[in-house]
Parts: sequence; structure tokens; C-alpha cells
Amino acid sequence: MKVFKSMKVVVILLSTIALIFGSASPAVNNKVEAAAKKKKITLLNVSYDPTRELYEEFNKSFATYWKKKTGQVVEIKQSHGGSGKQARSVVDGLKADVVTLALSLDIGEIQNKGLIDAGWENKLPYHSSPYTSTIVFVVRKGNPKGIKDWDDIVKSDVQIITPNPKTGGAPRWTYLAAWAYALKHNKNSEDAAREFVTKLYKNVPVLDTGARGSTTTFAQRGIGDVLLTWENEAHLIQKEFGKDYEIITPSLSILAEPSVAVVTKNAKKNETTEVANEYLKYLYTKEGQRLVAKHYYRPNDPAVLKEFAKQFPKLELVTIRDFGGWAAAQKKHFADNGIFDQIYQPQ
Repeated sequence: MKVFKSMKVVVILLSTIALIFGSASPAVNNKVEAAAKKKKITLLNVSYDPTRELYEEFNKSFATYWKKKTGQVVEIKQSHGGSGKQARSVVDGLKADVVTLALSLDIGEIQNKGLIDAGWENKLPYHSSPYTSTIVFVVRKGNPKGIKDWDDIVKSDVQIITPNPKTGGAPRWTYLAAWAYALKHNKNSEDAAREFVTKLYKNVPVLDTGARGSTTTFAQRGIGDVLLTWENEAHLIQKEFGKDYEIITPSLSILAEPSVAVVTKNAKKNETTEVANEYLKYLYTKEGQRLVAKHYYRPNDPAVLKEFAKQFPKLELVTIRDFGGWAAAQKKHFADNGIFDQIYQPQ
């Protein structure tokens, strides 16, 4: 009899447990399902052209770090193109969780549409610029035209390959570097600088939309005598094509400061805010900074920069502050009917 009663108690308990779990509220069930779904999360990084190789390696490193820290699998998807064009894609609806673009102005355009919180540039060190770069020249083996500095590329017999400043980030940095060089060597004459960049773009047979497109035009299609591009892109060309190309570091260039930000509105909707913030913070870790340097971007961490100092030649660098900041530079040089529109004549 006692055995029977014990069995009866067990049956009742089991039935009660089953009843409780079987009749759990939809809210509880939804939470369980949400937790299961969160075992894997997807992040979209919308970036500019030449960062493909950097983020391919960086994303793997971050995914390993995040899995170890949280147990969560994160898949990072990439989108690449000219920086200005990429910014417009996000404004037009591309659901980026983070943007890693060639200049702060492009991120500002996304902010102006209400997709990124104001003050984004102060949320990470170095005004949310985890690395820098500059503009250099790439010439063909033996440097047939004897190019050493900016004066050499505006000669009438030199064909220049550079992207469109209206759509890409690198070409805007390039244009401003050329303008600064002309000012320095012509007693700060704006007329002389205008004449100089007019000569430069007269030598450009085709304007690609971004830096990687210009690399293809120059290195694969064989067009042009000199390519004006990112320092990291120049080293990639050497890595891909070996001694067929040489890098020329001009006497003066510009401190290019690519910027990063969480697209707060999208991240909130996608429930990726935490991982998106950590993804960008990881760029500032020792591991992130070493990956940056490995791919020939100039790290902002002083210790890591010192480790890789030999691969970054010293040169005189102007900054965007010398142009009154990006808003002023954009309005004067690159906006519709700005100086670039006035001096560039398509061939």
C-alpha cells in the first residue's frame, strides 16, 4: 500500500510539472525562443573600398574573442564601395549596424538623417578614428616618368589614375593634399592651387567611384603612369603584383583619418547594440591595432605604432583642420558647383 501511495505522489508531481511547463505563458515561451535565437547574431559593417582585406582578418579575430567572452556566435557581413556612395546607401536604407568610412563627413551625413546619435565622434578614442593613413603614389617598375613629387605628376605627358572626389573618400583626401602642396610652393596663393589641381585632373582619363576601382584600372587594365591612392592600398598592390610596381612617398601629403560609428537606430532595431559597440572598441585593443598595422594602416596606439615604425615613412602631413574642417572643405571644394565641379572637364 505504501509503495502504491508513493507512486501515486510521483505521478501527481510529474503531471503537475508537465502542466506548468505546458501551460507557460506566451511571454515566457517567447523569451526562451529569443534566448535560443541569440546564440547567433549577425552584424553588418558598411565600409569603404580598400578595407576588405583588413576586415576579413579582423572579423575572424573579433568573432573568436566574442565567442570566448560571451559564448555567442557572431557573423560579420561586409559591404564595400566608395565612402560617399556607401554613406548614401545607408541613408537610403542599407541596414548597417556599424559604419567604418573614409572620413567623418560621410558619417555626419548618416547622423543628419537621424540614424546615428549626435556626439558619435566622442564615444571612442581619437575622435572615433582608430587608425590613420595617407596618400602616396604608385608607379610602374623603373618609374619610367621619373615621378618623385606632386610637381612631376602635373606634367602634360603624365597620365594619372585617381577616383572621383564626389563619390570616394581617398580622392577627397588626395585632392586636398594636392591643394596643400600647391599652396605651400606658391606663397599660399589660392589661384595657383586652383591652377595646380586643374592641371592634375586634366591628366586623369577616367574617374572610378572608389579606390579599389582605380586600383583595377591601373594595375589590371594597365591604364595610367601613376596611381594616387591610400598608403595601405599601395602596399596591397605590391603584395599582389610584386616588383612590377613601386611606391613613391611625396614630400607632403595629408593625415587621412577614417572614422567609425554604430548606426544606433539600426542596431537598436536589430538588437545588436551591445555587440556593435564592442566590435568597434575591439579596433582599439592591442590585437585590433596590430591587425590594423599589419594591413598598412597607421595605428593610433603609440606602442603599436612604434612596433611597426619601419613600415611607415615619415613625411610632412597637413590635416583637415588646415582646411577649416570637413564641413568647410566639402562646401568649398566638393559640393555641387564647388571648385572641383568648376575645374574638372570630363574627357
